[in-house]
Amino acid sequence: MAETSPQLGQHSAASITCVKKLAESPDLDSIPSYYAYYTNPAETMASDPHDSIPIIDLSLLSSDNPDHRSKAIHDLDKACEEWGFFMVVNHGIPEQLMRDVIDVTNEFFNLPEEEKPEFQPENVLEPIRYGTSFNTAKEKVFWWRDFLKVCVHPEFHCPHKPQSLKEVVMEYCKKSRQVVRKLLKGVSESLGIEESEMEKCLGLDSSLQIFAANLYPRCPNPDVAVGVAPHSDHGLFTLLIQNQVAGLHIQHKGKWVHVNPLPNSILVNTADHLEIFSNGKYKSVLHRAVVNNMKARISIAVANGPSADTVVSPAPHLLKTQGCRPAYVPMKYKDYLLTQQGSQLNGKSILRRVQI
Repeated sequence: MAETSPQLGQHSAASITCVKKLAESPDLDSIPSYYAYYTNPAETMASDPHDSIPIIDLSLLSSDNPDHRSKAIHDLDKACEEWGFFMVVNHGIPEQLMRDVIDVTNEFFNLPEEEKPEFQPENVLEPIRYGTSFNTAKEKVFWWRDFLKVCVHPEFHCPHKPQSLKEVVMEYCKKSRQVVRKLLKGVSESLGIEESEMEKCLGLDSSLQIFAANLYPRCPNPDVAVGVAPHSDHGLFTLLIQNQVAGLHIQHKGKWVHVNPLPNSILVNTADHLEIFSNGKYKSVLHRAVVNNMKARISIAVANGPSADTVVSPAPHLLKTQGCRPAYVPMKYKDYLLTQQGSQLNGKSILRRVQI
């Protein structure tokens, strides 16, 4: 649990609207107390995780070779069940586009601060939101990050500046949806569910996709600050890329695993609604972001869920074939999202509310 450290910093929380501005203060040599977290001494890091993180070759999921395709589906099933996390290679998204989307979001964060308030609405479901931490109205300790969150599907939204942001984000998110549909097709086969049933149950033609850019500035006290506290994501799959600065940890078998992505790979984690739809077979993974005192980190996370108005519950066919009871109560995706985004994010606390 996060606690404040009374001796750090002399700034007023009310005067800070973004971490970037604070981090660039010329006299900042320690962080304010409301950014200070105490880590749990009992938490441990895995000793040699890098060879263990699953790698999914997306091209094999649609291979004409039945053996290659069968193995790819098996590997995807195992990755979702045992890790809730994997790297995707041969995904078809151009490397240049991945670099462009990081560069253009960096341009957004570098806009003059007086130009950003128009993107700071009070409603957490507004289609364009710029802010800091996660929910400063609820939190006593803030995260060391600024963010831009944009709803990009089924209706596309985007800030009007910088000028090149719209075109790049639109193209990247379109290609990201293609990756997700291929992954979901593989998941439907591994669960023994017709692809058409998954599409109907989850309303995938009007799936809600949210583009989230995160900026983690250099931090003078990285040992006590947190970029993003441990949490799981809403939705089905989250796709993540980053600049050349590390900072993602995932939890696996009770230990934190430091993620070093392969070049040009996309990091993917299973999210809460895939756990619900699979009736707990696939677990959404806890993950967090850490900060450093050397370089700013930028990550691009694209959350891919069912349609906003879909009532998500365990797949009926799955319950029937396995002869088991549902482990989660039905809940409209939009209501789940509103509950999560309007609360103080804490592990998998929102998911636990719908568990039976």
